[in-house]
Amino acid sequence: MMDWIFEFIAADLRTMTPILLAALGMVFSERAGSVNIGAEGIMLIGALAGAAGSFLFGNIWAGAFVAMASGALIALLFAYLTVTLYADQIVVGAGLNVLGLGLSTSIARVLFGVNTTPPQLDAYKIVPIPLLEKIPLVGPALFQQKLLVYLAVALVPIVHFILFRTNIGLKIRAVGEHPKACDTLGINVYRTRYATLIISGVFLGLAGSYVSLGLLSFFTENMISGRGFIALAAVVFGKWKPKGILFAALLFGAGDALQFRLQASGTEIPYQFLLMVPYVLTIAALIGLVGKAKGPAARGKPYLK
Repeated sequence: MMDWIFEFIAADLRTMTPILLAALGMVFSERAGSVNIGAEGIMLIGALAGAAGSFLFGNIWAGAFVAMASGALIALLFAYLTVTLYADQIVVGAGLNVLGLGLSTSIARVLFGVNTTPPQLDAYKIVPIPLLEKIPLVGPALFQQKLLVYLAVALVPIVHFILFRTNIGLKIRAVGEHPKACDTLGINVYRTRYATLIISGVFLGLAGSYVSLGLLSFFTENMISGRGFIALAAVVFGKWKPKGILFAALLFGAGDALQFRLQASGTEIPYQFLLMVPYVLTIAALIGLVGKAKGPAARGKPYLK
């Protein structure tokens, strides 16, 4: 029984990583007043870019860099449309999701072709932590993970420190609450929103690359499977705070890990119902647990001087 529990914890950490990375990126842009529901599309492009980078350069870190750069580029497009041109953030985000699905599918078919034998790609590898990995039960579960799993967890206190203990974080939060007042004090609202959206794009691209090269070792069409929306829900569930986002990501990751393990156990429950577990959990959490969550006052509102 204990073995099953710790194996489940290990699976939870693996499945929560892309959600946590994406949500930690989006908390910057959300705190500055931007709602990017196009996270799903950006992650999908990041997943393809990571696989393409690894395929072309033969190195996983080159793939990760390409994924982060592509995420930043798409986020820059979102920023230009919503911050400079004042376009509706929801409409632009929905458009990015459609763009991500179509673009990634087309490029993948051109790059990899349509075949049943995918090429071998350099993927994220398990990096055991010396000594700690040998702790009975806990060691294999917590300290025999891929590098991005450690990175995602380590980023939680770092993002918290930046947002709540630094002058930069104070400006970001102020822009999300009172952009007009910030403008009169000399804080550049447009530049702040551009910067935070690009940061979120970098995180989303990296999260996408983990799905293609961490959970799998190849790119398949629409492989993000709603993780971008779940990450967006994790930001709300976590009340726009990194610690809360970590808890939310663990919860949603547990739903994902549970459905995989139930399918592997050969349960008689139809797999269609098992696939619904993470999404049902997301809806239940948002309706029942965070009904009174209050985001930044200027969230989703374009700023006009």
